[in-house]
Amino acid sequence: MSQTESGIAAESVPGASQPEFAATSNVIGALVYFSSASENTARFVASCRLQDEGINVYRIPLRAADPALNIREPYVIMVPTYGGGVVKKAVPIQVKRFLNDPDNRAWIRGVIASGNTNFGEAYCAAGDIIAAKCHVPYLYRYELMGTPEDTAAVRNGLVRFFAQQQ
Repeated sequence: MSQTESGIAAESVPGASQPEFAATSNVIGALVYFSSASENTARFVASCRLQDEGINVYRIPLRAADPALNIREPYVIMVPTYGGGVVKKAVPIQVKRFLNDPDNRAWIRGVIASGNTNFGEAYCAAGDIIAAKCHVPYLYRYELMGTPEDTAAVRNGLVRFFAQQQ
């Protein structure tokens, strides 16, 4: 059973969604991510094994018809950058919809973004946009599917980040 910042089990918070990967030890925070049908971000998140470090992992639904994600614990959001280099199209619509819910937005603590260096100045622009709009730190950026070094950096960085939040 995972616990929120207040020590209440996440399963007992009314309206809260269940993690895709629940923390296997004391919960220190959460990661919320979006992955398109390509599953690149999903594979990266799975390789991080954040649940083994006490981090609940939640996925933003791909389709609007899927049940909405409702987060009620501190989280870092991880997003791919869309738009093919057009900054205005960088943040996926599903992520915008998720963050437009004030209850979800209240719990955001940081952002991690992926992108393609072929996008030039728009490389990982989704992270810049979300960090600015939500007034949270931009913690890390990585290219496409990431490297083993990126996986370690994200895993260790999130553990340090949430430890500092305690």
